[in-house]
Amino acid sequence: MAKTRKVRAFRDLKLALEDSLAYTRGEAVNLRVTEIPAPPKRLTPREIKEIRTQLNANQKLFAQYLNVSPRAVQSWEQGQRRPQEAALKLLNIARRNPQALLA
Repeated sequence: MAKTRKVRAFRDLKLALEDSLAYTRGEAVNLRVTEIPAPPKRLTPREIKEIRTQLNANQKLFAQYLNVSPRAVQSWEQGQRRPQEAALKLLNIARRNPQALLA
């Protein structure tokens, strides 16, 4: 016969909420806290082109740095499309430190 396991969902939830309140008050609690960074800032077509020109790269070379197609870079700079998650993150990194793409 299979063992039955008593579920204590309410008790576990109550304890978790008490821990989160204690953490909010600044009390020492044995919790694993993960801070998720804010989403990357959207860039204008002009800003994207400025990043590329800081690297003295044409659209094809810049696309290779970002691991995207040259057509993607062209459409970003023309404002037809916007870079998505990973590319946008790389562009924001390159904006602060253009040489990071070359390393």
